[in-house]
Amino acid sequence: MRKNFFIYLTSFVSGIAVMGVELSATRLLAPYFGTSSIVYTIVIGLIMISMSIGNVIGGRSADKHNNLGRLFTMLWIAAIWTAIIPLVGKYVIALSAVIMMWILPGSLLAAGSALSCLLVFSAPLLILGMVSPYLVKLGIKDMEKSGRTAGEIYAANTAGSIIGTFIPTFLTIPYIGTMKSFLVFSLALNLICLYFFAAGRKGYMKSIITTAVTVALLFAPLNSSYAFWKSTLLEDESLYNYLQVAEEGDTVILSTNVAFGVQSVYTKNRRLSGLYYDYALMAPFFLENPEDKKEMDVLVLGMGTGTFAKQCKYFFPNSKIDGVEIDEKIVKLSKKYFELKDDEAKVYVNDGRTFLSDPRAGMYDIVMVDAYHDITIPFHMSTREFFSEIREHLNPGGVILININMRSEKSTEIVDCLSQTLKSAMSKVYKYNVPGTTNTIVFSTDNPDGLANYQENMDRLESGSPLLPIAKKVFDGSSEVTDAGRIFTDDLAPVEVLGQKVLNDIVRDSLIYFKQELSKPGNDILDVFNMLS
Repeated sequence: MRKNFFIYLTSFVSGIAVMGVELSATRLLAPYFGTSSIVYTIVIGLIMISMSIGNVIGGRSADKHNNLGRLFTMLWIAAIWTAIIPLVGKYVIALSAVIMMWILPGSLLAAGSALSCLLVFSAPLLILGMVSPYLVKLGIKDMEKSGRTAGEIYAANTAGSIIGTFIPTFLTIPYIGTMKSFLVFSLALNLICLYFFAAGRKGYMKSIITTAVTVALLFAPLNSSYAFWKSTLLEDESLYNYLQVAEEGDTVILSTNVAFGVQSVYTKNRRLSGLYYDYALMAPFFLENPEDKKEMDVLVLGMGTGTFAKQCKYFFPNSKIDGVEIDEKIVKLSKKYFELKDDEAKVYVNDGRTFLSDPRAGMYDIVMVDAYHDITIPFHMSTREFFSEIREHLNPGGVILININMRSEKSTEIVDCLSQTLKSAMSKVYKYNVPGTTNTIVFSTDNPDGLANYQENMDRLESGSPLLPIAKKVFDGSSEVTDAGRIFTDDLAPVEVLGQKVLNDIVRDSLIYFKQELSKPGNDILDVFNMLS
C-alpha cells in the first residue's frame, strides 16, 4: 500500500512539474518572441512531442530494466536541468533569436521559439514524459487490476497537471517571477527524489546537495534581467506582461517585449514625443470646433502609461480622458515613472473590449484604440463587431482612431484589413503612414464634413503652433479608404497569421542594417540587441 501511494505521489508531482515548466517556458520566451498563439502553438507542440518521445522511451526502459531507482535517477537529472534554466535559459534564448534572425529572417518568431524550446526545455520534459509508463509497469502487481492501476496512476498525473496549471499563473510568476518559478518545480522534483533515495539509504547525498542548492537559489537574489545587455530602471513581471522601464536622456520608455517595440514613451522636457502619438493628436481636428466644447470626451483603449493622454490634455485642455489598461502594474508604473496625474486621465483596469459593456463607459467624442502593441494584435479588438461596439459609444460626429504598428515596405496587408474592417463600421476612413516608422494611424468618422472640419481647424492654428506642421503632413499625406473588401469578424480574424507575415518582412528589411552596423569596428553581438530594443 505504501509503495502504491508513493507511485501515485510521484505521478502527481511529475504532473505538477510538467505543466509548471510548460507554462513558465511560455513566459520565459514571451519577452523575446511575443505572446501570439503561433508561438504558443509551436512551444506547446514541441513540448508535447518531447513528452510523447518520453512516453515511448519510458515504456521500453521499464520493460527492459523494471527498476524504480533508474527512473528516479532520471527525475533527479530533470530536477537539475530545470534548476539550471533560470541561470542560462535567457542567454540561450537570446542567442537563438540572433541565430535565427541571421539564418531564417523570414521566420524569426517561429524558428527562434522552436530552437529555444528544443535547446532549453525538451530534455527535462522528455524525462518527465517517461514517468507515467514507467510507474504503470512498476505499479501493476495483479494483471486483473492492471486497468484500474494504470487509470489511477494517470489520474494522479492529470490531477498534478491541473494544479501545476494554476501554480505558475496565479502564484509563482506574479509573486516571485518566472525565473524562480522554475526553481519551485525543480525543488518539488528534488524532494520526491530525496524521499526515494533516503528511504533506500543509497545515493541520497547527491539529492541532499541539489535540494539544498535549489533552496539557496530560490531565496538568493538572482539577476532576472531579460535584457541583460542594457541597463534599466525597472524590470518586473505582471499577470500579462514582462515590464521594462528604461531612461534615455530626458525620455522614459516602457517596453513589454525585449526585442521588439516600445509600449509607452514619456519625454520630460518636450510636449511632443516625435513618435506616432503626435500624429494621433490630429483626431480632434475632425470634430467641429473642438476647442469650443466645454468638454471633449476622450477614451483610450490600451492606455499604457498615458503618453497620448498627457499630450491630449496639454494641447486640448478641455479634454476629459478615460483610459483603459488591462495590466494593473502598468497603471502603477504610469504614476511612478511617467508622471501621469489623476487630473490628466481616469484609468480603469479592464480589457478594452470588455470595458465597452461596463456601465462606467460613457459617450465619447474620440475613441483611440492603441492596443496593438509590439508584435501582438488582440484579435477580439480588431473585428467589425468591436468597432461597431465603439461606434455605439460615439457622440454624433465622433472619431475613432487606431494605431497599427505592423507595416513593412513590401506589405501593408494587415493595415489594409484593419482599415477596411473599420470602414465596415464607419462611413469615412482615412489612413496615414507615419514617416520613418512601421506605424499607420487610421482616422474614422461618420461625419461627411469631417475632412472639411480638419482643414478649418488646421487653418485656425497659429503659425508657431507645434501641431501645425504635423497637421499639414497628415492632411497632405492621408488617403481615404474606400473599400471594405476583407473584413475581420469575431468568427474569422487571422490577425496573427497576417501579422506574422508582415513582421517577417520587417525583420528581413532590418537585417541588412543590423549586419552593416555589426560590421563596424567596435560593435559586437550585444549591440544587435540594443538596436532591436
